Amino acid sequence: MILVMNWELSTFGKNLCSGSGIGDLMDDLGEALAGGGDVKMLGGGQPAHVPEMDAVWRERMEEIMAEPSGMEKMLGNYDVPAGSEAFRMALADLFRREFGWEVTHENFALTMGGQTAFFFLFNALAGRFPDGSRKKIMLPLLPEYIGYANQSVGADFFEAIPAKIEKIGPHEFKYRVDFDAVNPGDDIAAICVSRPTNPSGNVLTDEEIERLREIARAKGIPLIIDNAYGAPFPNVIFSEVTPVWDEGMILTLSLSKIGLPGVRTGIVVASQEMCRCISSMTSIVGLANGNVGPEILRPLVESGEVLRLSKEVVKPFYEERSEMAQEWFAREFAEGVPYYVHKSEGALFLWLWFEDLPITARELYERLKKRGVLVVPSEFFFFGLPEELEWKHTQECIRVSYTMDAETVEYGIKVIAEEVNRVYGELA
Repeated sequence: MILVMNWELSTFGKNLCSGSGIGDLMDDLGEALAGGGDVKMLGGGQPAHVPEMDAVWRERMEEIMAEPSGMEKMLGNYDVPAGSEAFRMALADLFRREFGWEVTHENFALTMGGQTAFFFLFNALAGRFPDGSRKKIMLPLLPEYIGYANQSVGADFFEAIPAKIEKIGPHEFKYRVDFDAVNPGDDIAAICVSRPTNPSGNVLTDEEIERLREIARAKGIPLIIDNAYGAPFPNVIFSEVTPVWDEGMILTLSLSKIGLPGVRTGIVVASQEMCRCISSMTSIVGLANGNVGPEILRPLVESGEVLRLSKEVVKPFYEERSEMAQEWFAREFAEGVPYYVHKSEGALFLWLWFEDLPITARELYERLKKRGVLVVPSEFFFFGLPEELEWKHTQECIRVSYTMDAETVEYGIKVIAEEVNRVYGELA
């Protein structure tokens, strides 16, 4: 007997249960990492296994195991919803000492990964209000992180501003903030940027960040900076920038890109009031955060070693990978193919723009997938735009990760170039 239930999803349920770009990406990533066929995964945010960092994690686990009751406390106890107090105190000490920030442990709240932090933050600040009004999150530099797109429990959640495109070399370009268009109205709850920007690897300068701070301050709204790849850790950022924070800002960090994606630990730096909100949401949604990430990293934060490792190990590793991948693309693309690589200033990807691409980026993605190479097509990173806006650029880019082993990345780039060369060759 088959029991038929007349279940219907709520608006919230439909938004989170009907699939998403980030869901497709993680499915592809999981299949590739699990050995699902001969798949070359050049699309996900999986950090590389940096040998020196893997050795650090192994050493820390051995230290925890050797400490009396160390493993039992880490695995067998709930922590407070805001996260390990010892870890948060270590973070506060580090930022006070290194950057002069006026913070205590109460200015820090942990979450189950950075993605969870943004779900909490966006829905706490924006959406529908008791008086019936609605507020949005402003994204001042689109394209922006794929993982934001389906975070809202409602609809019409983002107001995004297309980036200005500047060609800065024969095959290089850079996105710029169109500050003339960054004019938040009363329906804007917060301004949010990622730094480095995911997907493009663009890094907003200190001056650009200060301009956004001033705009947000004038409106009395927070500036949220997604610092998953940024300074001071994991510091996958190839230029010199100054980490900044005040109580008018919300900064998020993550342990994923320093090499611990499996521990799912995000860090929110905010006012004490906002951190209490994050703690409350954690207690409701998941009771508490995981203990493993904070316990692994805590002594490295207390000593400041996390900053040295980020600067001397993590950053050079990815910068070298980026330069290598750019050289391979330059070698493989046919002469006359109008390709441009966004200036690589950080993160784990190259963002390629194929001007006047004869097919859509999604069609290119499908062609590459059939050949066992996974990238991410650009359409997922362009959300929050007015429906009437027609911007061909949204269908002309792909995001390519360079974190896998060199042989995999080189082969994948060769296949990408072959398909792109073929597409433009068919047009000739």
